[in-house]
Amino acid sequence: MLRITKLADYAIVVLSHLSAEQQGSSEKSTARNLSHRSGLPQPTVSKLLKELARSGLVVSERGLLGGYRLARDANAITVADIVHAVEGPIALTECNLSEPEACGYAGACPVEANWIRINDAIVRALGSISLAEMAKPFSPPLVRLSTKRELAHA
Repeated sequence: MLRITKLADYAIVVLSHLSAEQQGSSEKSTARNLSHRSGLPQPTVSKLLKELARSGLVVSERGLLGGYRLARDANAITVADIVHAVEGPIALTECNLSEPEACGYAGACPVEANWIRINDAIVRALGSISLAEMAKPFSPPLVRLSTKRELAHA
């Protein structure tokens, strides 16, 4: 089963709360506050914030008025950026890694090019959704089901 790890998921949750707290403000948030708002354990939130700061997605300021803030606008941070920051390169198979020796069949595998296409499609999909979008609740449009009478007249 292919899935985003818990840490990557938690990072998106934490950054969504950070984005919501800072919308239209230059205020900083603490790990404690983000832990409280997200319901995640503070050690996990602290670990994630340090990793996200190391990757340049958040800025950390020490001191009495310190805390964390987004390094850039939430519209400019994508889900792919966040997953990459926490997990490293997005690679479904060994042939999607940038190391040439990752797979002993590189260049000779009949499905390598298709795995690369699939991986690129997933990276593009994750790159097309911003943190700002993730921070907003999603309400899918309601689809009205047609009645038998409406179908008969169609």
